[in-house]
Amino acid sequence: MFRPQLPPERLRAVARAADDAGLEELWLWEDCFLEGGISAAAAALAWTERVRVGVGLLPVPLRNVAVTAMEAATLHRMFPGRAILGVGHGVQDWMGQVGARAESPVTLLREHLDALRALLRGERVSTDGRYVKLDGVALDWPPATAPEVLAGAGGPRSLRLSGAAADGTVLTAATGPEGVRRARRLIDEGRESAGRTDHHRVVVYLHTATGPDAAARLRAEIEANGEVPLPEHGVAGDAGAVAKAVQRLAEAGADTVVLQPTADEPDPEAFVRFAAEEVRPLVT
Repeated sequence: MFRPQLPPERLRAVARAADDAGLEELWLWEDCFLEGGISAAAAALAWTERVRVGVGLLPVPLRNVAVTAMEAATLHRMFPGRAILGVGHGVQDWMGQVGARAESPVTLLREHLDALRALLRGERVSTDGRYVKLDGVALDWPPATAPEVLAGAGGPRSLRLSGAAADGTVLTAATGPEGVRRARRLIDEGRESAGRTDHHRVVVYLHTATGPDAAARLRAEIEANGEVPLPEHGVAGDAGAVAKAVQRLAEAGADTVVLQPTADEPDPEAFVRFAAEEVRPLVT
């Protein structure tokens, strides 16, 4: 993961390091008020040749769904198969700061997901929802094939919604193995209610620190997030320790584990190479 606590001009070197090291995916955030997710993803994709770039997440209260669809379609047509986009509620305090806080975040996310996925399938959409209102909107340049749309979720209602209305779910780094199992159960309940049988990808972030001061940096990171520094909410150590933590999340039901460095990671490019060259070979 490229943390937005780094200045945007650092992204080029980190993205190229990920590409050169053969990393499968590089993930970005769109956190208020740090860096734009779509602009950063477009730059990272343009600077690289093969690595996939994920954005988790785009906060839907900030975005008209037509704009989200236009930007997503543009990325998917310019870089086929390499962009991964997730949408979510956004941090409610931040949404309040910009006058975009929704009274019902779950309703907004459901309406946004339904319209976004339909637009990316090339459909002409008319809807008059509580928040999403479209009148005969269709993309002139939809993707050649409908891409996956992921949703960020944590609570039971949001996880069931993601199972029903999204193609995958993004879970925060506060999610340990038991949290992944719980999320899978709730996602599957949503999928069953919607009659969905397609694959649903679960992506989970993992607080990760390596190096001589890894344990102290990891603890400080988790506490700064207002979380209790439980053992299952991160890993500090060498490649073997990190690989075991990844494996535990995979066995619990995660399809993709994204190593999330601390905000004060001293060498982001080296962290990328550590993930690709030392950790990945140990994960079966």
